[in-house]
Amino acid sequence: MFPGHGYDEVKIGDVYESAMTLTETHIVLGAGLFGDFNPLHVNETWAKKGKFGTRIAHGYLTSNVMAAPFGMWFHGTAIAYLEHAIRFTAPVKAGDTLHVAWTVTAKDDKPKHHGGIISFTGTCKNQDGVVVAEASAKLMIGNKR
Repeated sequence: MFPGHGYDEVKIGDVYESAMTLTETHIVLGAGLFGDFNPLHVNETWAKKGKFGTRIAHGYLTSNVMAAPFGMWFHGTAIAYLEHAIRFTAPVKAGDTLHVAWTVTAKDDKPKHHGGIISFTGTCKNQDGVVVAEASAKLMIGNKR
C-alpha cells in the first residue's frame, strides 16, 4: 500500500471522492456487528408497512461508508480521527451506490505533531443524485516522512 497524502500536501479546497454499492450483506453484517436488530433494518415484512416501504440501512452504516475512505487517502499519515458529525437526509437501501465527496475547508498547523488538523465537509449522494447524508470531520494528519 502506498503512503497516503501528507498534511503538507493537502490544500484548502481539495476534494476527495469515493463510491461503493451498499449491499444486503452490508446491512445484515451491520446488524450483527452493531447489535441493532430493529425491524426497520432486518424485517422486510414489517418494514414494507412503514414510511420507506422497505428495509433501510443503519445510519451508522452510511456514516462509515463516508468515513472509511479517509483510511485509504491518508494511509500511513493519519494520526487520529478527531471528530465526525453527520446529518441523515434520506434513507439508504440495499443496492444503493453511495457517492462520497469530502472537501478540505481548513488546516490548523500542529508543528509538535509534525503535521496538523484538517477540517472537511462531506456529502453522500445515492445513484440518483439524492443527498442521503451531510457531514463534517476533523483528522490529525502527519507530513510524509
